[in-house]
Amino acid sequence: MYLRRLSKILCGIAFIYFLISGLSSCSKRGDSTAQNPDRPNILFIMSDDHTSQAWGVYGGGLEDFAYNKNIKRLTEEGALLQNAFCTNSICVPSRGAILTGQYSHKNDIYTLSDYLNPDSSNIVKVLQTSGYETAIIGKWHLKKEPTGFDHYSVLPGQGGYNNPKLKTKGKEPWQDHNKGGIAYEGFSSDVIGDHSIEWLQNRNSDKPFFLMTHFKATHEPFDYPERFEDMYADIEIPEPASLLDFNPETTERSFIGQKLEVLYQRYLKDRKKPSEKRFYPGVLKDDSGLDSIQIRRLTYQKFVKDFLRSGAAIDDNIGKLLDYLESSGQADNTVVIYTADQGFFLGEHGFFDKRMIYDEALRMPFVIRYPKEIKGGINVDEMILNIDFPALFADYANVGKPDFVEGRSFRKILKSESLSDWRNEIYYRYWQHIPVRPAHFGIRDERYKLALFYGQPLDMNGATQEPTEPAWEFYDLQEDPYEVQNAYTNPAYQERILEMKERLYKLRASIGDTDEKYPIMQGIFKEHWN
Repeated sequence: MYLRRLSKILCGIAFIYFLISGLSSCSKRGDSTAQNPDRPNILFIMSDDHTSQAWGVYGGGLEDFAYNKNIKRLTEEGALLQNAFCTNSICVPSRGAILTGQYSHKNDIYTLSDYLNPDSSNIVKVLQTSGYETAIIGKWHLKKEPTGFDHYSVLPGQGGYNNPKLKTKGKEPWQDHNKGGIAYEGFSSDVIGDHSIEWLQNRNSDKPFFLMTHFKATHEPFDYPERFEDMYADIEIPEPASLLDFNPETTERSFIGQKLEVLYQRYLKDRKKPSEKRFYPGVLKDDSGLDSIQIRRLTYQKFVKDFLRSGAAIDDNIGKLLDYLESSGQADNTVVIYTADQGFFLGEHGFFDKRMIYDEALRMPFVIRYPKEIKGGINVDEMILNIDFPALFADYANVGKPDFVEGRSFRKILKSESLSDWRNEIYYRYWQHIPVRPAHFGIRDERYKLALFYGQPLDMNGATQEPTEPAWEFYDLQEDPYEVQNAYTNPAYQERILEMKERLYKLRASIGDTDEKYPIMQGIFKEHWN
């Protein structure tokens, strides 16, 4: 009751302020807002796990195999970020960071089991109050009802790939988590794309819009529509150099990781089911008589082809959205962003999944187009974090950065203006401890990466209670760009490692992530830091 009363008071204050300034933010129809050329529409398109290796615009072995004509269209007409990173490489925390502009230890979204409190501050509420019409369509994944959105139509939980259910504002009472929703015929990416265009066609055109179109693809089981079934059928996809990394001891890595053999066992189990009950698309080819190397290669081929097919459906729907903006005359005044909530391993180190500080999982692919400001075909090398995204949205909306947002706008960088005080290092922390993928934190700069795999569950929801032995990893990304050899014990880097530890200590202190409430962590620091 108090929060609702306070919200009404604040909205009234905002109304008086904007009347004086000629911009009514609480009015039903924001005519003057819509006519303000300094407040463009914002279309934020995001997929799940669609890692940079599979985009085909970041180079690499899949460059010539990715179905990406519309991603290429965006990169040719906009800016491609080479060094965008998430602060916690797993779906729920990354999405929470994008909405709040906060690290996990500030917004309390640490693991897959956590949620975004509807009463929490988020950037969409700010945009809505300032006169934007707001909507989210597709994957929400933050469990509680979305707030700040004039319209939502979201998947329950992970949602389904085929004939997906959507929970739509005003059509049914909200139910948390995986409950509720009305089924719509078609493949999820197509349904989400079509619903997004339908909303754009029927929205209040007197206001600028902020639309989040969130695809379920390319999340496991990496499904795809029938039209892509035969794509790559007779093609051998190139393997990553570290695909046959079976043993962490050979690289001095400190953990096992999510190996492709886990996916192989899932394929085998699925293959035994009747076709109508299978979870994965298609069937793993005959594996009889194969040795461990051949099995890994067989698993990789099915996995990566399915992943690329799933990504192709996203690309189709990006194209539909771009075409609509063009045909409706809104393209020039719309900021279009396409990104993924984090990276994903596509066989590198023998892994699939994400979570780890290695660049394949840490890096977020990101392209942005805004014809009025951004030159086409440029690359941005500065280090951007997902907590910066809401600050950028606020900058474009001309509302100023909200106090709750820890990140910074990089709008000037996108306009090729230099910022001398921009960050030259980033902080990362993965909290949901599992022995094969231990909890860890670390620092990355332009060349080096240092991480402490502390291996403790702490009080995290969904963490495994079995701890692992703390261990450090260090990589020289210039000499070892694919992070295949832990150099922590290499004598040549000892001075650099000490310097990186000092910077990591200061960086943790600067953002307030010090583990002071965890005595076990203080003991680990005392024993293992020096």
